[in-house]
Amino acid sequence: MTWTAPEPPPFGGSLVADERTLLEGFLDWQRAVLVGKCTGLTGEELAQRSCPPSTLSLLGLLRHVTDVEREWFNTRFRGTPVPFLYRRADAKDAAFDEADGETAEADYDRLVAEWRSSRAAVASASLDDSFIDSLRGPMSLRAVYLHLIQEYARHNGHADLLRQRIDGETG
Repeated sequence: MTWTAPEPPPFGGSLVADERTLLEGFLDWQRAVLVGKCTGLTGEELAQRSCPPSTLSLLGLLRHVTDVEREWFNTRFRGTPVPFLYRRADAKDAAFDEADGETAEADYDRLVAEWRSSRAAVASASLDDSFIDSLRGPMSLRAVYLHLIQEYARHNGHADLLRQRIDGETG
């Protein structure tokens, strides 16, 4: 049986909630939008690249944001070094360059697991808790949420175009 990407997880919540709830909710919404662009596609379809020489694909995006989640919530914010799953010193774009439809189900599951790990990493933290980022200086958890929301939103635009190229679906 050929695996196909499932429906996105449920998301939602009040739009008149406290700041933390709003930030968590908007990040969950962006996460769901990305995997929603993958719903019903096979691993092979998810691995289809946009156009040469780009190696951009929906599967590559899933793999990329998995590493982004690990980096920002665990390694940078928590200071708990966790290795990238896809990016390597010798291949910073491996998430895209090495995306393979045969591993799509496992890659998808890793992303969903990473969301749980990210949530756990910051569950007891305050939005005002901060760390020193080597490129940006002091950053708060609030800034991390905003960064991840924009990261997903940017890639969701890519995902719209990739999905439309695969089967004409938009929205």
